[in-house]
Amino acid sequence: MASGKFVAYFRVSTVRQGQSGLGLEAQQEAVRTYLSRNDGSLVAEVIEIESGKRSDRPKLTEALRLCRLHGATLIIAKLDRLARNVAFISNLMDSGVDFVAVDFPQANRLTVHILAAVAEHEREMIAVRTKAALKAAKARGTKLGGDRGNFATVRAKGPPMSIAVRSARADKRAADLVPIIRELQAAGASLRTVAATLTERGIQTPRRGGSWSAAQVARVLARPGQNTNNAS
Repeated sequence: MASGKFVAYFRVSTVRQGQSGLGLEAQQEAVRTYLSRNDGSLVAEVIEIESGKRSDRPKLTEALRLCRLHGATLIIAKLDRLARNVAFISNLMDSGVDFVAVDFPQANRLTVHILAAVAEHEREMIAVRTKAALKAAKARGTKLGGDRGNFATVRAKGPPMSIAVRSARADKRAADLVPIIRELQAAGASLRTVAATLTERGIQTPRRGGSWSAAQVARVLARPGQNTNNAS
């Protein structure tokens, strides 16, 4: 059983359901019961009101952002509400966030991997068909491929690519944090006060440990694409 910090994600299909609590209250009760039995603490609740036909889920994105900020696990009431949705699987796999479903606690990310494996199988079938098409093209005399001998050039690309990946990860982290920082600054908080507040809220530092400092907050705001006009 999972324990620790959790962000709850609830989904109802219509605005009317969201307003009346129909379906929502049952989900909330299931999550709270699970947490009370497993020493879990709820960091936040996020409610998505959507049509089943929609693939974009902004509130799911918000829930995953909160999970990353707090080092929390995403918790949902019913796996069948999410697992059959390709957008959910894709977002969850890319987020690096763990999750638990109250009605199937053993599922976690393993189940998502299994569901993703089905899509992977289809991609493999496409690859097989592509390989057959290339073989047929080669038999017709079509020249395939390019220069495979320039290994030094390929190897030299490794470090810059690694830097780019780390930079992209830092940019994504900054995008998660900046809305919270701006909200605190709008209330008159200095960088030092913002740092103390982030630490109090249990939001992890860039190095996943210790307390926030004003300098770390300033570096987040200084990331490319962020407005650097901040309070001192």
